[in-house]
Amino acid sequence: MIEHFPDPGAEVSHALSLGVDRLVVVGVDIATSRTALELAEQFPEIYAVVGIHPNHSANYEPGMLDAVRNMLDHPKTVAMGEIGLDYHWDYATREQQYLAMSDQLDLADSIQSPIVFHCREAYGDLLDILESRRGRFLLHCFSGSSEDASRAKEMDCYFGVDGPITYKSAGELRNLVLTLPQDRIVVETDSPYLTPVPHRGKPNRPGFVSYVNAMFASIWGCSVEDAARRTTENALRFFTKLAP
Repeated sequence: MIEHFPDPGAEVSHALSLGVDRLVVVGVDIATSRTALELAEQFPEIYAVVGIHPNHSANYEPGMLDAVRNMLDHPKTVAMGEIGLDYHWDYATREQQYLAMSDQLDLADSIQSPIVFHCREAYGDLLDILESRRGRFLLHCFSGSSEDASRAKEMDCYFGVDGPITYKSAGELRNLVLTLPQDRIVVETDSPYLTPVPHRGKPNRPGFVSYVNAMFASIWGCSVEDAARRTTENALRFFTKLAP
């Protein structure tokens, strides 16, 4: 996090210059979640998402939930995340990922926290689990199939969409996104990764979410301002602690 953005103030200023006035910093373990909260306390434009990512679950112990719970109580923590499943990498076994996710799902359910999910090559298993639960779910950087999307829509999930939607080769993704409910889409950057066109090949920056929004304006056939209004309303509806 800090290693990629050594000057957070410069990133906030850059985002503001591009019309982005609120930023959500996502933790992947206890340490980075605490850093996200520290940034949220330092900058009024920043909010935090806290939790243990599946790729960081190899060392997970149930006792860590106390720290997560305490951070979720912070007024500038807007959701739990990113939790979930990742079958692409082998940083943690599936059993370790399941344990960390299950315990965090139980915690989120007990305090009615919205949840941001990471999922890579595991949508079938993740959706099987979520269909037996109830909650406010956001599928970060959605990359599932049309069948996965249909199942997620049945659960009223939100869909995070990032820089890849701007890529020339992403026609299939754009077609899929057009089938998603417009009131369930939020724009994301996944900084410093998944940099959108026209900056692809360089590190991503929070302010570049504006290019993702511009692509939505194009495919929805509306103005950039209207696309921003719609996706901002969606974000405020999902992240209910995000200041209007």
